[in-house]
Amino acid sequence: MLIDRPFYMSQLDGFIGAPLAKVLTGIRRGGKSTLLRLLRERLIAGGIDPARIVLLQFDAMQNDELRTAQALHDYLTGRAPADGPYCVLLDEVQEVDGWERVVNSLIAQGGVDVYVTGSNSRLLAGDLATYIAGRYVSFEVAPLSFSEFVTFARETSQGPDGTRHQFERYLVRGGFPGLFAADFSDEDAARVIADIWTSVVVRDVLTHNSIRSPELFERVARFALDNVGSPFSARRVAAFLKAEAKPLSHQTVADYIQAMTNAYLLRRTPRYDLRGKAYLSSTEKFYAGDHGLVNALLGYDPSRIPGLLENIVQSELRLRGYDLSVGKMGDQEVDFVAQRKGERLYIQVATSALDPATLQRELAPLLAIKDSHPKYVLTLDTLAGGNTQGVKSMYLPDFLLAQGWSAP
Repeated sequence: MLIDRPFYMSQLDGFIGAPLAKVLTGIRRGGKSTLLRLLRERLIAGGIDPARIVLLQFDAMQNDELRTAQALHDYLTGRAPADGPYCVLLDEVQEVDGWERVVNSLIAQGGVDVYVTGSNSRLLAGDLATYIAGRYVSFEVAPLSFSEFVTFARETSQGPDGTRHQFERYLVRGGFPGLFAADFSDEDAARVIADIWTSVVVRDVLTHNSIRSPELFERVARFALDNVGSPFSARRVAAFLKAEAKPLSHQTVADYIQAMTNAYLLRRTPRYDLRGKAYLSSTEKFYAGDHGLVNALLGYDPSRIPGLLENIVQSELRLRGYDLSVGKMGDQEVDFVAQRKGERLYIQVATSALDPATLQRELAPLLAIKDSHPKYVLTLDTLAGGNTQGVKSMYLPDFLLAQGWSAP
């Protein structure tokens, strides 16, 4: 049984039948293949004859013979009806050499509704921009948000769970939809996620980027995951490796980090000087494509909770269409400055702010910002609430489940 993901389906609904290639990108095993199957059901429910829908998955061996542009083009044109709608759904299309030319040809001939998925952000660069510029619309598909996690859990478990219990599970496991394929223990769930990591690293990073030192790459990757939410630079990672007698140039480290970013294993968040109104290039913050990767590869450690909470919040903000930066206010920082179509939010994330000194530390950079945009301190304090000079304190899971956010 397929569990619906209405957030993404509602985005796709407006483009069904449009003469554009619909491109779904995102981390491998994040749910793109399921969305294509859901879309196929949606098309059939809308009156499209199943015989007029072709769904091909290119990480399946039975389609190996179609992994060239000519073979795929011949197959699809051979299946095309003489008239009427024709829908083509291509999963993990980056496995096809020259796939861009096939998509361009289908769009150019007209009458073909095309959807493709891919697990590398460079899917939308290079030849694609050349071949079908102005002929595609893209959607990034992420692992489950907390609200989706709650929905999935209620449909696959007996009885309702409280918000706090569900969030504790989400904090440990992350949001890969495949974790709901069976009633996994936490240990087995971690093993599933570790296997996802291995498949992404081998297929979408090491092979694609011709990386010749997997062991050094793994060290860089683990350093990045161990420092989610903390600013660092390629030079800092290179210095760390040198101290461990594993020298690697900062440029190679930068290339490794970019390769992980391209595969959606990491998400980059720049730092922004709120007073100087300029981005800072010295260090950035990075977050995991899904916070479950951190726990699965490094082990769950309560000392990492602050970074994991930031990871979860940035994922939610990105999902809702916000552009993110880390706000710099002199020697203080605002965890997130989130902007979307004229809106702006300022957000601090902490495990707890019950201690007055901790609360004051979290409030200080927000209170230094003299504008009227909404400002929040998010914690795991279940009784969090109230308003301090325009800054709203809020229980973090409630923030994630809220329909929208506005000034207190």
